[in-house]
Amino acid sequence: MESNISKRVVAEAKHMLKTKDTIRTIADKYKVSKSTVHKDLSERLKQIDANLASSIEEIMQEHIDIRHIRGGDATRQKYKKR
Repeated sequence: MESNISKRVVAEAKHMLKTKDTIRTIADKYKVSKSTVHKDLSERLKQIDANLASSIEEIMQEHIDIRHIRGGDATRQKYKKR
């Protein structure tokens, strides 16, 4: 794996650990697609740092567990503005 990709993957992972941001937010920050961030954090990170990868998996699972709540909040806010 190229060193610039490895550095990006680790930077994304550390950012997620620090802020608990979503994949979408991290993609915007690092100017890459959501698919790239997902692949970075779910596949490439395992090859680079397995311990860090397990921590990230926990955060990503937490995001999956609460996404229905976030979606409902977003819809509620949308209709409040109208």
